[in-house]
Amino acid sequence: MDYQGLLYDVRDSARRAPARGRAADYIPALAAADPDAFGMALATVDGQVFGVGDWERPFSIQSVSKLFTLALALAEGGDELWRGVGREPSGNPFNSLVQLESEHGIPRNPFINAGAVVVTDRLLELTGDAAGAVRDFLRAESGNPDVATDAAVAASEADHGHRNAALAHFIAGYGNLRNPVDDVLAHYYAHCAIAAGCRDLALAGLFLARHGTRADGSRLLTRSEAKRINAVLLTCGTYDAAGDFAYRVGLPGKSGVGGGVLAVLPGRGTVCVWSPGLDTAGNSVLGVAALDALTTLTGWSVF
Repeated sequence: MDYQGLLYDVRDSARRAPARGRAADYIPALAAADPDAFGMALATVDGQVFGVGDWERPFSIQSVSKLFTLALALAEGGDELWRGVGREPSGNPFNSLVQLESEHGIPRNPFINAGAVVVTDRLLELTGDAAGAVRDFLRAESGNPDVATDAAVAASEADHGHRNAALAHFIAGYGNLRNPVDDVLAHYYAHCAIAAGCRDLALAGLFLARHGTRADGSRLLTRSEAKRINAVLLTCGTYDAAGDFAYRVGLPGKSGVGGGVLAVLPGRGTVCVWSPGLDTAGNSVLGVAALDALTTLTGWSVF
């Protein structure tokens, strides 16, 4: 297949979308992003990478990092993680508190903010440096030593993170955090504020397309664990619009309010799209349009 030509066709199709959305304005450091910016990378399981637009331009990966915290926490600690976080869609906004009280401080899934706080806490306990573990993994898999936390974005999130702090304290109140709240939040903001490009993320996500195997041939996860992460990505990875994403795109995927979306083509490769204009659920408008076009043109949906 002419992958490069395919990406040009997908880009052109996405740009015909009538809406552009708005950049995330509740994190001031992200508010000035151009909603028309666009980049896309496709990485194959044998390590080839193709790109279009601003595909190597670093952006704030935000909640895309939650995919990597989950994988690393499972790799280090196994299924014990699931005692503190569920695997069900929430049906509520990603920063909602409403279910935590009735469900005794157990977040619905690892990709909403409350669930990611729990996963960050466990990874911090297991490694001593949750944010560093994510950063080092991204560097190793992408081959890009410049992947790092953007300190200004992390500080901006911390300064305006009252709702996340409320989530973390509520969870801690039920005994579901093992480290001090301030430490957990610092690592949470640091891994969300990592800056990486579409190329970097597409390469870093290939372990899920390879059924748990890293770029160097070593195994991060069992085939079963990789399958289960892909399943949770499909049902929970795009906030409370996961059903619509499955309907339109038909791939496991994780979005972030920085405008990135990383999608998995099991056995084939990964695709990362970036465009900062978001819909009301927090997903990239042009990113989802591009992935919709990709699976429509190729038939690569898992369905």
